Amino acid sequence: MQRFKRILLKLSGESLAGAQGHGIDTERLSEYAAQIKEITEMGVQVGIVIGGGNIFRGLQGAGRGFDRVKGDQMGMCATVINSLALSSALGAIGVKSRVLTAIRMEPIGEFYSKWKAIEALERGEVVICSAGTGNPYFTTDTGSTLRGIEIEADVMLKGTRVDGVYTADPEKDASATKFDDISYDEVLRRNLRVMDLSAITMARENGLPIYVFNMDVVGNLRRVMEGENIGTYVHA
Repeated sequence: MQRFKRILLKLSGESLAGAQGHGIDTERLSEYAAQIKEITEMGVQVGIVIGGGNIFRGLQGAGRGFDRVKGDQMGMCATVINSLALSSALGAIGVKSRVLTAIRMEPIGEFYSKWKAIEALERGEVVICSAGTGNPYFTTDTGSTLRGIEIEADVMLKGTRVDGVYTADPEKDASATKFDDISYDEVLRRNLRVMDLSAITMARENGLPIYVFNMDVVGNLRRVMEGENIGTYVHA
């Protein structure tokens, strides 16, 4: 029995780079597609937002002299590339998907609307929402929170390369301890970098719970859906 009926899965572009550290690792891409297929076969409706940090990150570009708005627009295009790659990988294993874009770029993807996304989800298609919010100065974290609220998801699953929320960065601080459960307010009070502050605040104001887990371990997405406690649940 699945834990949630409809989810918004936030995937990291950087994780998509795999061991090579940049671009798209086809092995990692295939693993993600197979995990998504597993849960669609359980009857879960799946919306996805994927970052673009494996190709270009707008804020880093701004630090190197790029105009911030143009840098963010380049980052939006990076998310579209990753979304097309994931859609292709899903199609290769028999999963129907639809790429929606926050900025018009037909025929690459259809222009996003809430109603179009929900109709596709109810038909059993995986809906991949790309190009962030379509606006500069907003991260894909905020974009994924917005899309999760709009499609009326039961939860946002944030798939990262760590297995939850810690008191500090576990990759840098060996003494960091993991939370199994934490409130939005505690995340904000402690300034924990689960997602950016705008995303956490929007999730809190609209009652969208967040579950943070390690997506890079094959089978973990199914385990989350089956109710295993392998990550951190962020809620009111």
